Amino acid sequence: MAYRRRKKKVKKCRLCEMELDYVDYKDTRLLSEFLTDKGKIIPKRLTGNCSKHQRMVKVAIKRARQMGLLPYLKI
Repeated sequence: MAYRRRKKKVKKCRLCEMELDYVDYKDTRLLSEFLTDKGKIIPKRLTGNCSKHQRMVKVAIKRARQMGLLPYLKI
């Protein structure tokens, strides 16, 4: 039996399309799009971010958590 392979949908980095040079930790609306409902950071393979922007998002989320702008956990 021959199985057909699914074509992978290529995800594009939204932050590259928005032409962002820097992800600001004070922009909680943008950062909350990269968090799950429990407060975990969504991985790059699910968001479609490029490596550069995923690192920026990670650092910005951690800074916002430290400043108290974003929660560590949502129970």
